Amino acid sequence: MVTLYASCLLIIISYKTNQMKKLFLSVLCIFFILPILSQTDKRLKNIDAELQKVLDATHAPGFAVAVVEGDKIIYAKGFGYKDYENKIPVDTNTLFAIGSSTKAFTCAVLGQLRDEDKLSFDDSPRKYLPELEFFNNDMNNNIIIKDLMRHSTGLPRHDYSWYLFPTHDRDSLMQRIKYQEPFTGIRQQWYYNNFMYLAQGVIAKKITGKSWEDNIRERFIKPLGMSRTNVTIAEMKSASNAAYGYELKKGDVISKMDYYDIAAMAPAGSINSSVNDMSKWMITWLNKGKFKDAQILPEAYINEAISSQMIINAGLPDEELPDMHFANYGYGWMLQSYRGHYRVEHGGNIDGFSASVALYPTDKLGIVVLTNQNGSAATGLVRNTIADRLLGGKTTDWVKRYTDAQEKAKKEETENNNEDNSAIVKNTRPSHIKQEYTGTYSHPGYGDFKIEVERDSLFAQFKLSKLWLKHYHYDVFEPFEVEETGIDTTDSGPLRFKFVMNTSGDISGVEAQIEQALPEAISFKRTPNSLNVSKETLEKYVGVYDLRGNEAKVYIKNENVLYVFVPGQPEYELIPIEKHKFNFKILDGFKVEFTEAEDGTIKDLAFVQPNGTFKATKKD
Repeated sequence: MVTLYASCLLIIISYKTNQMKKLFLSVLCIFFILPILSQTDKRLKNIDAELQKVLDATHAPGFAVAVVEGDKIIYAKGFGYKDYENKIPVDTNTLFAIGSSTKAFTCAVLGQLRDEDKLSFDDSPRKYLPELEFFNNDMNNNIIIKDLMRHSTGLPRHDYSWYLFPTHDRDSLMQRIKYQEPFTGIRQQWYYNNFMYLAQGVIAKKITGKSWEDNIRERFIKPLGMSRTNVTIAEMKSASNAAYGYELKKGDVISKMDYYDIAAMAPAGSINSSVNDMSKWMITWLNKGKFKDAQILPEAYINEAISSQMIINAGLPDEELPDMHFANYGYGWMLQSYRGHYRVEHGGNIDGFSASVALYPTDKLGIVVLTNQNGSAATGLVRNTIADRLLGGKTTDWVKRYTDAQEKAKKEETENNNEDNSAIVKNTRPSHIKQEYTGTYSHPGYGDFKIEVERDSLFAQFKLSKLWLKHYHYDVFEPFEVEETGIDTTDSGPLRFKFVMNTSGDISGVEAQIEQALPEAISFKRTPNSLNVSKETLEKYVGVYDLRGNEAKVYIKNENVLYVFVPGQPEYELIPIEKHKFNFKILDGFKVEFTEAEDGTIKDLAFVQPNGTFKATKKD
């Protein structure tokens, strides 16, 4: 499964396996002059060689970078490949999913609406969305729009709610918020939440009458001339010069990922763009909201958006990097001191893609890095390497720092693997046969998924992904994603599925710790698969069957429950699973299959057992 950082999504032309991120506009003079500019700026002398080292060290398929100073692009270049298999190179117009770097756009729509006197950041979001309900009345009555923008609602991420249970219906996705539990009080602690950016997009729609997508196109993409940029996965797939997404497996294997359609969650991170286009966005922010003399963003909003609205964490300096400290949040931007220079930055990660958009307002500098590698370190390494050159003063060998950290991590992993720290309780077994775990599992704040039996194994089937449930111990199972290439059981994570029983001894639900900020697991209620078999149909199976000289009896009890009895054994309740097929309720791997004659009567049955299949003929 995918790891989501400071947000998620955007799209490009391909991404995560099993899941999970435009057009060419560019002025030819930019395309040809940029390489010359990079050579004439002494601060960036030989920078290409250093950035190539980043590509090599991170095993990234490719990335693109652009640097702006004031209102000009001073450097832009592509490295590696947008299509790794066919070795098609990245250029400065290649499209990448920018993921959560989208968030600054979404907040900026509200910044414009405030300037138009159409809302206040101190308003309750329920003023515009009366149907919006939170987990409790304290949240309903006291959360303001500003809390949505700075991640201060008290809600944790609840990202699996949209990632595993995607929908294109924004209203239905918003309805899940009511059932999502907070982990702390309002404005007590910063915590990233994509749902609150969805809410901002819906608020803007209620005010403007236009979708989030149209607001982004009309308010930013068109005025800034970002003609390559788009806002949906469908546009990404049909665009020219779009990158495929990749992930790194087993340390150095570059593997293609499928695109992930963020669907209704688009306001949190569905923009796809190039570094040339994103340069125009950075120039706008660095020039008090102006682009080519047009006031795109209110200056007052920009000043507020890049100022501290919420503390992320202490952000204390360490001995090795004493000039990097504090960690705060504005509106769609993370704030930090980088070597004593004020940095405004936001990353983005979604299946197959990573991004970083960084502004240094007092230095009039902007750096954007886009890569087609999942959860990539390349964005930060490139950004910091260039920033060191442009800001002057102390520099760090960021590639060496990264490779040293990787070697240390590998060593620790090897040492940990050599120690038997397994928490598995050995020689245990599930309390029920596999068929009794099947059914539909539901949570109103998340959605529905099914658990089914295939090839004598349990599988959890979600909308876009499928998980094999490997028995861990007792009624606890470990999920592994089913991919086109198979199931990689070496990539074990902390997630476990714990099945629970009701007082009657039936499986009533499953618990999974899919929201780490909450002390309790998220519980999904089970609805058993219903295969309705009428009593009239069951009566067709009733009778005595000759089983190698013994008489096997099939009969009905409790109105409509079929049983089978073989002398010398207890009677067994049968659970209908398909036409003419039944599982033994208390014996895993044992089945009964009846055979129908041409006249519609039942002529025999077969006991399907682990040690073989035994047929019995029905007596007249």
